[in-house]
Amino acid sequence: MSARGDRFITPRSPVEGLRRRKLSFLPVFAQSVANVAPAGAMTVIPALIFPGLVFGSGGTGLLLTFGVAMAVMVLVAFCLRPMAKRMAAVSGLYSYTAKGLGQRTAITAGWSAIFGYGLVAMASLLAVGTYVLELFINLGIPAADPKAFTVLVIVAAAGAACFLMIRGIQLSAWSTLLMETISIGILAVLMIVYFAVNGPTLDFTSVFAWNGHLDSLSIGIVVAVSAFVGFESPTTLGGEAQKPFVSVPRAITWTPILAGVLYLLAATAQDVALRDAPAGITTSSTPLSDLFSQTSPAFAALLDLGIAASWFACAIASVNALARIFFCMGREGVAPRAVGRTHPAFRTPSTAILAVMPVVAIVPIAIILSGSSPEQGLANLFTLGAYGYLGSYVLASASMPFFLRRIGETTYASWILGAATSLVLGAVLWMAAAASIGTGNLQTLIYGGVLLASVIYAMYLHRRLPLRLASVGIYDETRQSDLFHGGPAT
Repeated sequence: MSARGDRFITPRSPVEGLRRRKLSFLPVFAQSVANVAPAGAMTVIPALIFPGLVFGSGGTGLLLTFGVAMAVMVLVAFCLRPMAKRMAAVSGLYSYTAKGLGQRTAITAGWSAIFGYGLVAMASLLAVGTYVLELFINLGIPAADPKAFTVLVIVAAAGAACFLMIRGIQLSAWSTLLMETISIGILAVLMIVYFAVNGPTLDFTSVFAWNGHLDSLSIGIVVAVSAFVGFESPTTLGGEAQKPFVSVPRAITWTPILAGVLYLLAATAQDVALRDAPAGITTSSTPLSDLFSQTSPAFAALLDLGIAASWFACAIASVNALARIFFCMGREGVAPRAVGRTHPAFRTPSTAILAVMPVVAIVPIAIILSGSSPEQGLANLFTLGAYGYLGSYVLASASMPFFLRRIGETTYASWILGAATSLVLGAVLWMAAAASIGTGNLQTLIYGGVLLASVIYAMYLHRRLPLRLASVGIYDETRQSDLFHGGPAT
């Protein structure tokens, strides 16, 4: 073989230890769908972050709001797709940014992504505890101590998620696919039943109305965008997917489109259903459940089960993605080397999973024990998580044309797409920051502190540990066994 050919083949992959090339398209797609958690997101997120602004407000341009958010996320998907078709990444946007904008910028992208995945995983566990408690209440089995019960549910959910993730990516991926499918099915059936019964008395005209206020529309777009984040998580499965250059791009392209269609339908239905509901329901952390419980507690309990299952799947998908970024950082030496180890039998980043799960679980537990309301805790966690995702999206989208230029495949269209998407995402982040500061919230300052810390750490690596910084951006490289021994080794 020529020396040129040898440059593209390695005896051992830098991410050696993971179970390579085993996941078919469906589990990869399930990772994307579960991280978005459509069944949970379309019933919880918009009503929590800005209560009353999107649902039941009549004139906020509901369809326009979610339509614009969907378009923004599709733009991001189009930026990530070319990189996913050319690189079997295990740390997703972190590796893409390293190859496009350089290692120091990648540190910031990686920290931002970890922040986003971690906060959404925390919120997901808190949502599981909240909805399981509501499930028991609707079944007529009130807990003697709601706080203690919710904490026990969070601990049990964290333990079960940890077991599934360590046991194997195939098991956890298929589990999340099953749970998300059941959740969406339950929600769809219940909404169809509700509208079949109440359809003649409902008015859909306000769904298409808009009061002309750009401020309310811009804030609504920020809320809606937060319902899509996480769709890119299959980019962390490039080493474990059977056909990473096919399945990963397909998953990240179709998830925001399909999720967007579901959100448009569900948001429309909820706007109509909640418009005339009492104020206590529209400001609740479980608005749909409270609405159904007025007429059928059994239906409400079934809905609670579906939503709790959706958020449990989201917690698994979020930590799966987070752990793989942390795992790669450990292999590179920019995080403790220990987190770069894999389980000898299950071939999963078990050390990274065990390192992050206690942190992910302790935050929602602390929120419950502190006496804070679940809806406020969910709002803060989801909003902070959206900051992390959006920050990593900006950097990854901006890196796309540079990534392609590095391999000699850049085009004018790639420069235009990368620049336009980065500007749009920057505007969304600016609107989110303005809305947060306007309400006196510290979310922008917290995320700003994370970004500043990542920049300082990258500068430290550049000055003190340049070889470690230079190793940032590892991915699953082609092995000799992929070409000469009938397929990849496990």
